[in-house]
Amino acid sequence: MLDKTGIAKRIAKEVQDGYYVNLGIGIPTLVANYVRDDIEVEFQSENGILGMGPFPFEGEEDADLINAGKQTITALPGASFFDSSMSFSMIRGQHVDLTILGAMEVAENGDIANWKIPGKMVKGMGGAMDLVASAENIIVAMMHTNRAGDSKLLKKCSLPLTGVGCVKKVVTNLAVLEVTENGFKLLERAPGVSVEEIQKATEGTLIIDGEIPEMSI
Repeated sequence: MLDKTGIAKRIAKEVQDGYYVNLGIGIPTLVANYVRDDIEVEFQSENGILGMGPFPFEGEEDADLINAGKQTITALPGASFFDSSMSFSMIRGQHVDLTILGAMEVAENGDIANWKIPGKMVKGMGGAMDLVASAENIIVAMMHTNRAGDSKLLKKCSLPLTGVGCVKKVVTNLAVLEVTENGFKLLERAPGVSVEEIQKATEGTLIIDGEIPEMSI
């Protein structure tokens, strides 16, 4: 089973040379720390930075450099800074190759709910609505089940939707799954996790085709 760092490391393998990548709040922010050294990737943060680097070491933080989640970050050589209108022009203009988001729920048809829990105070959907409406390649980083042990990979989302039919792949603490027109296709299982465990933790339709390999991190 993976922890949050393990999920980020596995997603980092999906990042390709020359990609422009937007990282959402939470687990996705960790991905920048684990991208291969032999490729060039431009990480974009919707608050107005292109060329975002990994998190700073303790004592080297610059309070003027933050990501969309208000965490201190680093800027790589050649990074650029701009206002929100230009940042969202980049997002809405589909100039981002890969978007990595967290989620509360994902449905088997690719719907995503990641912004509101009824009865809880929230700031609003924010830039997630632009990202899910514009991005052609969305990977979700999330835990497979909630704290009560209930599946977060569902037949149909129960929470208010952020986007419809937009998620392409999900990486959880248990598995890597591709969203297909027939449901979640199991691609890889986390170290030490059986296919049966993944089946039990998945409410949505789970497609198992042949022997499922254990993922490498």
